[in-house]
Amino acid sequence: MMATARDLLPFLCIFGSAGGVYKQWIPDTNFESSANWDKGSVPCGSDRVVFPAQREVAVYVKATHTLAEMHLPMHGEFILASGAGFSVRNGQDPSCGAGVTAEFKDSDSLKWFNPAMWEAASSKDDFQKGSYLFFVHEESVPCQYDDVVFRDASSFQVNVSGNENTVTVKSVSVLGQAFSNNYEFSQYANSPLGKLQIQGSSSISVRGSACPDTTGCQCGNAGNSKEICKSVQCSPLDCQKPLRPAGHCCDVCGAIVTIQFTSSFNLDSYRQRLQHLFLALPKYNSIQMAVSKVSKMLRFLGVIPYSTTHEIQVVLLDQNTGSQSGTLAETLARDIVKDINSQGSHLGIESADFLASSNDVTGLGGGEVAGIVLGVLVLLAFMVLAVVLYRRGQLRMPRLPSISYWKRDSEIGELGGPLDHGFDNPMFEKPQALPDQLGLYGTDSLKGITLTHSGVHFVNPVYDETDLSA
Repeated sequence: MMATARDLLPFLCIFGSAGGVYKQWIPDTNFESSANWDKGSVPCGSDRVVFPAQREVAVYVKATHTLAEMHLPMHGEFILASGAGFSVRNGQDPSCGAGVTAEFKDSDSLKWFNPAMWEAASSKDDFQKGSYLFFVHEESVPCQYDDVVFRDASSFQVNVSGNENTVTVKSVSVLGQAFSNNYEFSQYANSPLGKLQIQGSSSISVRGSACPDTTGCQCGNAGNSKEICKSVQCSPLDCQKPLRPAGHCCDVCGAIVTIQFTSSFNLDSYRQRLQHLFLALPKYNSIQMAVSKVSKMLRFLGVIPYSTTHEIQVVLLDQNTGSQSGTLAETLARDIVKDINSQGSHLGIESADFLASSNDVTGLGGGEVAGIVLGVLVLLAFMVLAVVLYRRGQLRMPRLPSISYWKRDSEIGELGGPLDHGFDNPMFEKPQALPDQLGLYGTDSLKGITLTHSGVHFVNPVYDETDLSA
């Protein structure tokens, strides 16, 4: 292993821009970080230090260390700050005790797309103050217009492997040096030190430009959402109707405000308005708020997608648990919507609405409503198809029985007797009763039939002529 001393370059300040923030990598590969050692403490004078032979890592050393023994890997690098170094002690260090074998832990599993590995702030000074920003999981990882920061006086190792070949960011700061164009950063990433620090199947591309849209820009991590959610473990919730914000891997108890905006809307200004107008109030100091532009799928009757649009999503989470989980967030959501109703026209906002988690299970859920609508659509489609086939002659409508048929069946059912066919009509039911030529078949054929100059008449057997004459 080569031990190389490097002077720290002066830090170049990167100013924030519309739609972009600073995202800082949390883990490090520093010698002085106790979390990097398997024994949980920094090795001292009586300890034997071991770096695994096949391990490839760059280790930052801030101070001078005395050790009993040190085993180095085949490939690696020490980054020594001014005055830092190592010395070997002959004998036991009284302040260290008997001594142990301390092994440097493996950091290969530290993934770029793990939201827990990043912290966000509006400026680099906010990192020192501990003033962090909250984001949904997809936006917790650096977005395409964010400034990526690897801490000064520190080294790191990160695995950049995602579903896409390139990860785009605005700028990258390493060891106090800021890279704002892709050419310079590529040279660093391909250097021996850069290859030890940045690994994986995807590459980092530095675009150097801010978000050009004052209404905000989308994060650009949707293509790696599955990779991001692999590292996320969702916690159990107290609310019975949790919500799933766009870009988040887990359901939450809280509220989501959705805002329809115009071209005069300014995302950064509105985020600051919410911070100063609401989150600065003591009753809301426990609220976590994430504001971002997200895509929304437009659906016909809430089911069939036909277009996409954008909206502003405001996610509100509180620290309440049990039956009160999400109630404070809902109160804030109502205040935000009320403010929009009165001042929205001055803020470039057309309308706003919100959803809130609640223990009150009433009404139909989104899935049930979608199922009902889908059922109605299927029924309508079937009816339209039937009409088209009928008009083309490919479908015949069944002939319905007449009313007299149902009445006759009903009477038969009531009487329970045989079917009464009435009497024989010699004119219609028996056409042979009236021959083509009179007298051709004898006098029996004319029985019951009278011929007059006005026409042909027959005797109706229902009526008795004897009774009528009487």
